[in-house]
Amino acid sequence: MIDEGLFQALRREVLATWPTGQEVSDEAFEYYQRKGDSGVFHQRLQEAKAAGRTLLQPRGGVPLVHLQIELLRHLEQVGTADLLPLTVDSYTRQNRYEEAQRHLERSQQEGVALLNGFPVVNHGVRNSRAVLEAVAAPVQIRHGSPDARLLAEISFAAGYTSFEGGGITYNLPYSARVPLERSVRDWQYVDRLSGYYTERGVVINRESYGALTGILVPPAIAVAISVFEALLAAEQGVKSITVGYGQNGHIIQDVAAVEVLGTLTQQYLQRFGFHDVDVTTCFHEWMGPFPMTEGRAFGLIGLGALTAALARATKVITKTPHEAYGVPTKEANAQGLLCSRLMVDTMAHQVPLDRAQVAEEARWIAREATAIVEKALELGEGRFDASVVRAFEAGVMDLPFCPSIYAQNKVMPIRDATGAVRYLEHGHLPFDKETLDRNQELIHQRMGAVDTDPLEQIEKDINFFLEAEEFSAVSGGS
Repeated sequence: MIDEGLFQALRREVLATWPTGQEVSDEAFEYYQRKGDSGVFHQRLQEAKAAGRTLLQPRGGVPLVHLQIELLRHLEQVGTADLLPLTVDSYTRQNRYEEAQRHLERSQQEGVALLNGFPVVNHGVRNSRAVLEAVAAPVQIRHGSPDARLLAEISFAAGYTSFEGGGITYNLPYSARVPLERSVRDWQYVDRLSGYYTERGVVINRESYGALTGILVPPAIAVAISVFEALLAAEQGVKSITVGYGQNGHIIQDVAAVEVLGTLTQQYLQRFGFHDVDVTTCFHEWMGPFPMTEGRAFGLIGLGALTAALARATKVITKTPHEAYGVPTKEANAQGLLCSRLMVDTMAHQVPLDRAQVAEEARWIAREATAIVEKALELGEGRFDASVVRAFEAGVMDLPFCPSIYAQNKVMPIRDATGAVRYLEHGHLPFDKETLDRNQELIHQRMGAVDTDPLEQIEKDINFFLEAEEFSAVSGGS
């Protein structure tokens, strides 16, 4: 855990980096006391987990306070969202507050959205709190920042009790040249701040961004990374942790992955003495190329929601029928929620799963993920932060399609004949011979039957849910 004296010195530095940092004070704890349990994210997650329910949460952020309130009220009242987002703009994610301020002022003058999210740091505590108080459902801060220290300070002071991201998951998939060691350190600050609030009676939920690079991430990689972000958070005093996973499109594999995700995270937390940490799970509906036709888009949204419910994920992050075209309207966002609601509430309990197949897939995912985690722990010599940095340096943790120079990017995924995600190239992942032989056999059942360049197959796998003409348009074919 970060030393208290060092932590408070760091806080003074962080809060001085933009004027609204001076709005952060102990008044926040008085506010939380007045507010009580209303809107506390952790409590809603625990209630859903106990009841076996899957909660719905969309994405969404616009720069102006009144427009953000309008969006969230629509998603809550029309879309029936259980949990709400406050998605932050790209300038804030990169700590470019001066540019965010210019675009915010232009947005205010012209009455239009000139930022792709809500600039929490520039709005400060008061305006950010006004959004939170305008809705009944708990609201989570979602962003994509490798350095979210000031963002977390203002968010927690404003009353937000859930904060997504981590030193791995909000760096490597988003940034090309931010050193992993730096982002892990900066996120230890965020986790310590979360622990600081928790120790004073305000439980902050911390969520690892499990979708990662968004396309064809082998389940074991997602699980291993989530385990480490959970350990890093717990080490700093976090007591409410959500671990995430992005849909790959194979129901058996996706259900197995979510089950392993929750179980393995809890096991490693227990192993290292974090016995009082609550673990919940998050499922992201398909993050890859989306169908252009609304009918097929709704079908894919429904499939994602159904899979989340079958996996008993605590919550599902929903998509919209306009994903293929850019930022959705609030109406389209609500339609995606309603489609997901139907599947979660009325269909999931009617769909039988082959539990033997789920168990077999889960066994192999757990075996692969455990191999990665154990090797990383060995390299870290007892330190979770060192384990992460050294594991990525050695390639024993890796990410496919990763823009960062701090990942080796030697893993190449491919689907097998059933559509499950396997490894065409496993890079330096520390798998044993039996694991590699099984993987090779599964992809050979597909690749042995066709005389096609593997890269063409991977391209098809990425565009798995597109129609032929959509795939042709995406790939540049005629």
